[in-house]
Parts: sequence; C-alpha cells; structure tokens
Amino acid sequence: MRFTVSSGTLSARLQTLARVINNKSTLNIMDCFLFEIADGTLTLTASDNDNVMTSRIALDSCEGEARFAVNNRTMLSAVKELAEQPLSFEVNEQTLEVEIQYMNGQYRFTAQDADDYPEAQALGEDNTEIVMESATLAECLNRTLFATAQNEIRPVMGGVCFDLTPDCLAIVATDGHKLVRNRLYAITDDNGARFVMPQKPAQLLKTVLPKEGEVSVRFDNRCAEVTYADSTLVCSLIEGRYPNYNSVIPSNNSNCVTVDRKALIGALRRVLPFASESSELVRFHLENGMICLSSEDIDFATSARENVMCEYEGPRMDIGFKGSTIYDVLNNVGGDEVFIKLADPSRSGVIVPTEQEENEELLMLVMPMLLND
Repeated sequence: MRFTVSSGTLSARLQTLARVINNKSTLNIMDCFLFEIADGTLTLTASDNDNVMTSRIALDSCEGEARFAVNNRTMLSAVKELAEQPLSFEVNEQTLEVEIQYMNGQYRFTAQDADDYPEAQALGEDNTEIVMESATLAECLNRTLFATAQNEIRPVMGGVCFDLTPDCLAIVATDGHKLVRNRLYAITDDNGARFVMPQKPAQLLKTVLPKEGEVSVRFDNRCAEVTYADSTLVCSLIEGRYPNYNSVIPSNNSNCVTVDRKALIGALRRVLPFASESSELVRFHLENGMICLSSEDIDFATSARENVMCEYEGPRMDIGFKGSTIYDVLNNVGGDEVFIKLADPSRSGVIVPTEQEENEELLMLVMPMLLND
C-alpha cells in the first residue's frame, strides 16, 4: 500500500506523541509509534500502557490500508531534519518493509507487527462527560500542577482532582503544605462525580491542548478519555479517596492584605537566599500599610530584611511561611495584585487574585511555619 503525507505535519505530531513513550520500557513494541492507515486518514498512536495518545492526519493521497509499528527513534530521526515536503510511504504488508521517498533521497527499514501493540482501555457505558474550553483546561492545569505531591505512600495526592458537583467543577491539587483550587461555575452536574488524573497525562495536556476550541473529558472509575481537535488521550486514573480539601480552607480570615504581586515576588527573591537552607523560613511582619519580609540563617550568620508597601489596616501580626512555597504560589496565581487573607499566625494563609475571571474562582492556600520568638 502507498500513502503521502506532509513531512512537517508528521514530524510535529510524532514529537508530541513521543512525550508519552517511556524510554525505560522493557518491551520493544512499547518503544514504537503505531501507524494505522484507513479511509484516507493516518492515525498515529503512542503508549506507555497507562497513557495512550492518538493523533489523526488527513492524507494527501492513499492507496489501500495498513497497520504497522515503527521504533520512535528511527521515525523521529527520519523526519525531523527534513524541510517541508511530501513524503511518500510504500509498505509491504507481508514483509513489513517500509520505504519512504522524499525530495532528494529515501529511507528503508522494517516495521514491527501492529497486532502486538497494546490497545487503549475502553470506557464503560456508565461514564460522565465534561465539555469545556480547551484554553480554560490548559490554564487550570498550568497553575495547579505545581501543587501536586511526590508521595509514594499517598499516591492520590500526586494527581489533579477533578471534582464535578451541582455547583461547579473544581480542579484541585494539594501536597499537604499548599493547595490550589480552581472553580468553574459554568460546568455543573446534579449527580456529581470525581476522578484523579496522574501528573504525566496532566502535564501532557497542559502542553498540547490548543488555545482555541473545545475539549471533551469522558471518564468512569478506571480511566479518562480526553478528546480535542484531532487528537485523543486515554489515561488510567489514580485509585483512592482524595482528601476533603474544602475542610482545610479557613472561612474566617478577617485580616486582608492587598499587595502588588510582582513587588512581593521580587522581595522574596532577594530575601530567600539568606534563609536557612533546611527550613527556608521567611517571616512576614504586617502592620499598617507595610509588609516586612525577613530571613536569617543562624549557622552562617546571614540575614535579610525588606519592606513592601501594601494595603493593610488590621492588627500587627507575625507569620512564617516556607519561602519557596509562597514564591511558587505567587508565581502561579497571576494578576497584578493579590489578596492575602489571614486569621492568625497558626492558621493557613489564603491567596487569591484581586480580579477573578468570569464564572471562575481561583484560590491558593499556604500552610504557615512555626516562628521561634
């Protein structure tokens, strides 16, 4: 059989799919891209058993149908250096010999039998579907993933929780020290449903989702199927009970600071290097119109202090945070200004942007550290 495809389109799709492949796999077939040609369409697949990504390309020309698997390094090396041009594939379905002809040359190699390639999990009939803007999902994942945990004891906290309720869709991540909660009020479900997506497929989606168009997320209790544009990602879900994240968000944080986000990030960047490497403790001293950031490392006799102007009219307060944690939170919350809502030095701090997107609510939480006064 023969088919023709654009070299640029093929190379771009293969580079995206290559992110799925686990280079440490002991099975040769798992190092391969699966090629399936039928009805004038080339369907490319990459898998690591837990995650299966497919991408569809309309062919310039096609004679016949075929299925074969090609080592990912062989295929990427063959196309990534080529200028934009048509590639003509000729496949011997009996011997699995593949010949690729391009403008000034050709490649020849032997493919592997596609029957050995693993199939993606199939969703059960009892599944739930979420439809949303692709850019919205990408943004939620982008500002949520940093809060996932690297915890082998509680693997459920290493994923991103999608919590569909009658009020909203909440996309949440927490490692026990920080928490991110995105609420999308335009997406609801009277019955409610929840799943936890592992970090790898969430990272893939954050990178590959297009800026325009809709994405469909269908899921049951075993796997999720994410469909966007001309691609699909099927991933296994993390089993386990996700913690009750709403219970750790304080509701009586009456002391509110309004501060320029970039100014606070800059001050943290300058003060943090002088903190103890083991604790990274940064003290926040609040009084009218000012935050004083300070850090010290007694072992090396270093210290730093910097004042940041803000809007604050509450009582004087000293509260400690891990510098790198609150730095990450401020980098991901977005916006020009943020509210920092505090109750007392022993309660978690809540950080939200002063301006929320329409029908959305973003909240980030940071647990405090003990101050030795």
